Amino acid sequence: MRDEYDFSTGRRGRFFHQDATLAPPVHLDADILVSLEGRAERQGVTLDALVNALLRQALDLSIAARHPEP
Repeated sequence: MRDEYDFSTGRRGRFFHQDATLAPPVHLDADILVSLEGRAERQGVTLDALVNALLRQALDLSIAARHPEP
């Protein structure tokens, strides 16, 4: 790294976008990734679609367990 940087020609907010959405990276263990990739391929869906469906299903089950219907 340099001792000093010259920001005199920089523009504040140049790369800021009000409506930008960020997707945080998700790092899977190698064995989980291999398993999910195989499952996604067998089902003919993308890895993203499969992971989202599995997470949605797990969240729905979790919510249902906390709030059982009478």
